Amino acid sequence: MIGKFDIDERLQGAVQSYWNARAKNKSKQVESGKIDAGTRGEVTGGTQMGALEVLVADILCESGLKRLDVRTRTSLELPGYFRATKKWDLIVISEGQLVLAMEFKSQAGKSIGNNVNNRSEEAVGSARDLWTAYREGRFGKGAPTPFLGYLFLLEDRANVKQPVTNKEPYFKVDPAFRGPPAPSKAGGTVKYQGVSYAERYELLCRRLVLERIYSASCFMMATNAKPTVVSQPAQDLTFARFAAALRGHAVTFVGSQQQP
Repeated sequence: MIGKFDIDERLQGAVQSYWNARAKNKSKQVESGKIDAGTRGEVTGGTQMGALEVLVADILCESGLKRLDVRTRTSLELPGYFRATKKWDLIVISEGQLVLAMEFKSQAGKSIGNNVNNRSEEAVGSARDLWTAYREGRFGKGAPTPFLGYLFLLEDRANVKQPVTNKEPYFKVDPAFRGPPAPSKAGGTVKYQGVSYAERYELLCRRLVLERIYSASCFMMATNAKPTVVSQPAQDLTFARFAAALRGHAVTFVGSQQQP
């Protein structure tokens, strides 16, 4: 079984593999003479999160699921309600039943502002689509409740830790996004700095679980370096806790299939 030390070591290697894959993708584009704008060349080659997917797959298989039932490369489409299908990053189909579906997302580079909202909309929309399809019986009548997982990796750099001012022309934003008061002259209107992009992503991951949009979520940060430094700022969103939730669901499903 993968112990805590082994998980930490595997996690470190998987995140380092993410950076290596991005660098390799960019290098290939440079060699071919086709260079995308910004950091796009680092991501258009795909498979950056492959090592993290393998780590999750190993955890699921050690919990009793069959290796052939865990899919990470092909045949990842699941039916939706607002759209015909959605391609997930990892799914488990066992005995004709949907056991689990997962998203592995990341954000790196200088440009981050618009991506936070895009990632938020994507995460909520994908889950809403699947849960509605489940309600409508797209995964079979009487199908067990699937596990939805969301893992997010953010590059640890200065710009993601700086306060981001909110634009509030008509209504005040949720207090959680306001942050501490900004320094101002005595007697002036109180203004708020706004929380950082890293804190926004942390709030997203936490609220996805609090609102039961996803079964479990994980939020990590990592420096783009060799060796990379992986940090997990929120105790409720660590990979260890995420892995425990995965194991629990897998063991429960396997046990239900073994009952006479």
